Amino acid sequence: MLKNNIIPFLQELAQNNNKEWFDKNKNRYKQAHSEFVDFTNNLIQLLLHTDATLTGVEAKECVYRIYKDVRFSKDKTPYKTHFGANIAVGGRKSKLAGFYIHIEPSGVSMAGGGVYMPEADILKALRTEFYNVPEELLEIIDSNDFKNKCGKLYEEGKLKTAPKGFPKDFEHIDLLKYKSYIAVKELSLHEIESDNFVEQLLDIHKAMYPLNRLINDIIADIV
Repeated sequence: MLKNNIIPFLQELAQNNNKEWFDKNKNRYKQAHSEFVDFTNNLIQLLLHTDATLTGVEAKECVYRIYKDVRFSKDKTPYKTHFGANIAVGGRKSKLAGFYIHIEPSGVSMAGGGVYMPEADILKALRTEFYNVPEELLEIIDSNDFKNKCGKLYEEGKLKTAPKGFPKDFEHIDLLKYKSYIAVKELSLHEIESDNFVEQLLDIHKAMYPLNRLINDIIADIV
C-alpha cells in the first residue's frame, strides 16, 4: 500500500522541500495523506488483538501534521519528509505510552513504543516504580523477544549520574537514568516497501506492548 503513492510522494518531497513544489503537488499530498490515514486505521484494528485499550482510537487523532514549526529551528524547510502517527489512547497528544510509526523513505523509518520525555511527575513515578520493583522492567527489556524486535531502551538524553532523590549505589541505577522510556526499531526502505510490512509492525508491537502496559499501569495510579 505504501509503494503506490506514499513512498514516491515523500521521496520527491525530500528533494523539493519548498512551498512552490508542494502547492503544485497538493493533490498528490492529499492522496498520500489519505492513504496513510487509512493505513493507520487498518493498523489500529489489528493492534486491538494485542492491546484492547485502543478500542475507539482513530487515525485522525494519531497522525501528525506534515507542516513544520520552523520558528525555533535552524532548518527552515517548511515540511516534514515523513508521515508519522502515535497510536495511543488520546492520540498524538497523549501522555500515555503508545505505538509510534514513522515512514521516511529518504531517511530513517522506524516503529516502536513507550513514552517520550514524559512530564516531571510522570517521570518521577516511573523512576520510583522501577526503583521499588526493578524486576518488572528488567524482565521486559531482557527478554529475547524484546531484544530481537525492539533492541534496547532509547538512550538519548540519558543522565550520567543518579537522578535527584535516588541513591547512587542502587544496583539497577541505570534503569532510573532514562528521560524517555521508549524503544524503536529502525526499518529499511526494503522493509517498508515489502508485502509483509504490516506483519512486521504487528510483531514489533507485540514485543514492546508489555513495556507500554507497565508504563500505563504506573501512570494510571497518578492521574
